[in-house]
Amino acid sequence: MSGGGSGGSPAVRTVLGDLDPAELGVCDAHDHLFMRSRLLPGQELDDVAAAESELRAFAALGGQAVVQWTPHGMGRRRPDLIALSRATEVHLVAATGLHQAAHYAPEQLRDLDLAQLFVTELTEPAELTEPAGPAQPAGRAGLIKVAGGFHGLDRHARRTMTAAAEAHHATGAPIAVHHELGTGALDVLGLLCDRLGVPPHRVILGHLNRFPDLRLQRQAAESGAYVALDGPSRANHATDHHLFDTLAALLEAGHAERLLLGGDTTTSAARGAPGMPYLLATLRPRLVREFGADLPDLVFRTNPARALAFA
Repeated sequence: MSGGGSGGSPAVRTVLGDLDPAELGVCDAHDHLFMRSRLLPGQELDDVAAAESELRAFAALGGQAVVQWTPHGMGRRRPDLIALSRATEVHLVAATGLHQAAHYAPEQLRDLDLAQLFVTELTEPAELTEPAGPAQPAGRAGLIKVAGGFHGLDRHARRTMTAAAEAHHATGAPIAVHHELGTGALDVLGLLCDRLGVPPHRVILGHLNRFPDLRLQRQAAESGAYVALDGPSRANHATDHHLFDTLAALLEAGHAERLLLGGDTTTSAARGAPGMPYLLATLRPRLVREFGADLPDLVFRTNPARALAFA
């Protein structure tokens, strides 16, 4: 399968084109501006004005980039991402890939060549009503999002991860993984890295702080994969109240360079929660007090730039 990777120096693929990783800036490494799921009727994230307001609030605090993990078929609104990035001057990274099968109607998944779909969305611009301009193709995805199950991988997960690995090898794109309630990270690494040959440092493991098993989290970080801790103020998950213990354990074990942080707003009901601004207004000062001034720059700037760069 032909690819279309960066073809030279590493680059982060944003919806406005490829970017020198050094220019990515302060980054929310896992969030959603738009999303819809048949499992969450009436809770769609589909309000462009609300998304712009969230981005502007994040930018006012120094935020410069947001990674939208919404994959194929779940209401990504790629043309709106392009317009929002231009309007707010916030770099936006979009996802291809697939979530768990339960999020889709069966006909959405039927007869799909997943690897080809992922490669196409990583390398070809979105269809737009207005020209993107001559500089770079707009609307391309910058990472591949896939999902595991609760404490394991079902047939759908194995199919999507196999396709993600093929697309990674064709393009160099990073792979981001949803872990159901934070579980199954070692199963994911066993499949993607051990069996399918994806280098661990090209894998981002999401939601691991929802299952506060410090030994498991250390093992995941020891593999060389990135560990994305996310979901501020999700009262029904083990996120905020375990976050600093998780960070302390991973820092003590020497894994500072493997850490990412994100907000992971997923429904309209959560839009009124602290959201993206919380990361910089509340969490960043606490990180400085607890761990020193260098950690926020590492987890919000340096690590995302490395994790998101196409190989």
